[in-house]
Formats: sequence, structure tokens, C-alpha cells
Amino acid sequence: MRELKGRIGSVQSSQKITGALKMISSAKLRKAEQALTHMKPYREQLQNTINNLLSADVDFVSPLCEQRPLRRVAIVLIASDEGHCGAFNANLYKALLARVEALRASVSEPLSIDVYPIGGKVISAVTKTEGITSCSRDYFSIHSTPDEVKRFLGEMIDAFLHKEYDTVECIYTFYKSIATQIVKTRTILPVSIDELQASATPARVTPYLYEPDRASIFEAILPLFALSSFQEAILQSRTSEQGARIMAMQTASDNAQKLLDELRLEYNKLRQQSITNELLDLVGGSVQ
Repeated sequence: MRELKGRIGSVQSSQKITGALKMISSAKLRKAEQALTHMKPYREQLQNTINNLLSADVDFVSPLCEQRPLRRVAIVLIASDEGHCGAFNANLYKALLARVEALRASVSEPLSIDVYPIGGKVISAVTKTEGITSCSRDYFSIHSTPDEVKRFLGEMIDAFLHKEYDTVECIYTFYKSIATQIVKTRTILPVSIDELQASATPARVTPYLYEPDRASIFEAILPLFALSSFQEAILQSRTSEQGARIMAMQTASDNAQKLLDELRLEYNKLRQQSITNELLDLVGGSVQ
């Protein structure tokens, strides 16, 4: 009985911790959802501007859209610094391994892959993975400010323009709901003109006057589009992390409650048995 009482107290303490973590993640989730919602109009406006440019039947050429044979690839793995979020980080690492295997299978020549793990929970695993090079930036993390994100992507753009990388991708978790997060891979560079043209709306009847010319505007807006795409992936991952932690803590709390019910039932059985034995001893003593 003393052992069961100790286990009951331990499970109750753990249940309080999981409940507190769930409440904290719920508050963080609301902030992350707001940031994601505020990001959407900016990205949509950039997309609409590009759509209007592409609907003018003009061929636009930009170094950021150059498709090259794959020899050096950069992959940004957006994970988390904290645990207690179920299989969130494990799923991202599995997606990284699958993507690396797919990239190597798609080319016949040797392929150099640099991985930038963002999040302390995957750095160790990426570092120990054979066949890839783990890279880092001291200033860049999952909690980086927009200026730091802009600085990091600027370095990736410079590396792409100088042909240090032939493509820059990011693996992140798309936030669909609290209960559903989907691991996705997004190509940041090169910017795909075919995908942009596929999503372009038909030309409007009202003509536009462009100042400066269309090509200059297109050249200036492409880095902003790549930055917004990368920022959205980071915000999606931050939101998904909190949703995954809420579900993990809810599951832990439910399991703790089931275990408490079982332990209390066992404790009450032993307590009832002890009381019954004492009564029998008393009855037996009075008869004698």
C-alpha cells in the first residue's frame, strides 16, 4: 500500500506537469497562428503582383530561376529546440533521410548535400548521419527574428548565384490543424517559373502602367517572394510544433488518468483487504 501510494503521488505530479505544458503550448499556439495569419496577405500580394506580370505575355529571365544539373544541394531542416512534442522531430528526420535518398537516386553523378539543421533536437542526429555535411549559422535558429531570417536567406541566395548550390530546399511541417501536421519539402531556389505561370490569373481588362519596366519589377520581387516562402515555412513549423505538443501532452494526461484509476483501484482493494483482515482478527479474538 505504501508503494502504491507513492506511485499515485508520482503520477499525479506528472499529470500536473503535462497539464501545465499543454496550457503553455496553447497560449503559444494562438500567437503562432496569428503570426501565420498576418503573413498570408503579404505573400498573397506578392503572388498577385507576379501573376499580373506573368499574364503580360512577356518572357522574364532571372538568375534566381536558373535550372542547373544537381551537384551541390542545400537542405534546411526546420525542427524544434524543445521536446515533449511526440514524433514531431523524428518525422522530420525521417523525411530528411528519404529526401536525401531520392536526390541521390535522381542523379548519376556524385552529389554533395549540405544540411542546415534548425533546432537542437535534430542537430545531433544530422551530425551523425553519413553521406551529408552538417552546416550551421550561429545567429540562425527556430526562434530567429525576421532580420536574421532575411540575413540567412540572403546568404543562400548569394551562394546560389555564385553556383555554390544548385538548389536550396527546406523540409518543414505544414500546419493543417492541432491534430494534423504534414511534413513537406519546399524548393526555395531556384524559383520555378512554370509553377508561377500555372498559378497566374488571366490578364485583366484594365491595362497597368509599370514604373520602372516589367522586367525590373520582376527581378526585384523574386527575392521577396523567395523570402516570404521561406518565412512561411518557418512559421508553419513553429505552429505545428505547438500543435504537436498539445496533442502529446493531452495524450500523456489521458494516459496518466487511466494509470491513476488503475492504481487507485488496486490501492482500494488492498486497503479493503487490510480492513477485512483486521475485522476478522477482532472477531476471532472476541469469540475466543
